[in-house]
Amino acid sequence: MLPQTQCTRCGYPTCRAYAEAIVEGIADIDRCPPGGAAGVDALAALLGRASKPLDPACGVEAPPIIALIDEDACIGCTKCILACPVDAIVGAAKRMHAVIAAECTGCELCLPPCPVDCIRLVPTRSSPLAREEVLERAARARARFESRNLRLARAPRERAAAPTTRVANAAGIDAPPTVAPAPAPITREAVLAAIARGRARRSTPRDAP
Repeated sequence: MLPQTQCTRCGYPTCRAYAEAIVEGIADIDRCPPGGAAGVDALAALLGRASKPLDPACGVEAPPIIALIDEDACIGCTKCILACPVDAIVGAAKRMHAVIAAECTGCELCLPPCPVDCIRLVPTRSSPLAREEVLERAARARARFESRNLRLARAPRERAAAPTTRVANAAGIDAPPTVAPAPAPITREAVLAAIARGRARRSTPRDAP
């Protein structure tokens, strides 16, 4: 039911945590601005409660937005990449970063950590998404969020196994098996395509049509 932006505006760290709080009767159904009035209505119908306006303390309903990085100002610090809950920002240290527009949820979590304020939010349309579109995007965002969490949970194990792997390789023996990696949320082709688009824009004169 929730749009899975992971924006934390509801006061909870994840959409799942907020949903659980609603079910447990701890939180009200009016705390999700990205879901809008339609989201509140859907939750009310599901839970058999009366609908109500969004809580203004959490924000207001608005058309969907995405983050956009000023490539000329980006210093490649990777802080926005670490902050993005759905792995929708690609790049490398000291290299240009880019937002995967189709996957950005507009959560705004990439804004505070940026040390040079090179990220801005732009609307993708003038009106809110239809409920069906919200649910479709939510399913994709949830999958990316869960994939990211699996990657982050796996990282310490892989770092711990790295010395063993290096020693085994040096000795010419097989290293102990490690946990099979989950599908990468971002492909190499996506990264290369984003970088190529950025280079193309940089090579185009500012006053070009």
